[in-house]
Amino acid sequence: NGYYHSRWATCFHSSRDFSDMVLVDNYIFNKDVYIQFNSTVGEFVGYTEHGVYNAERFNKDPNFLQQERANVERV
Repeated sequence: NGYYHSRWATCFHSSRDFSDMVLVDNYIFNKDVYIQFNSTVGEFVGYTEHGVYNAERFNKDPNFLQQERANVERV
């Protein structure tokens, strides 16, 4: 009878040298992805009204967006 929030991030690759690495970072509320960062796209995408609002806010913040993009290299 409560709410459930989680964040699930993973990297996908098919080459041995990781040159095709893709980072997918999902923000999940009650088992539904409401916002996602995909390193191929390079910015956040919202899937709900709340997610669209936050994606626009995150994408307008150059420091936050650059930090998320840098996670591909860090991970």
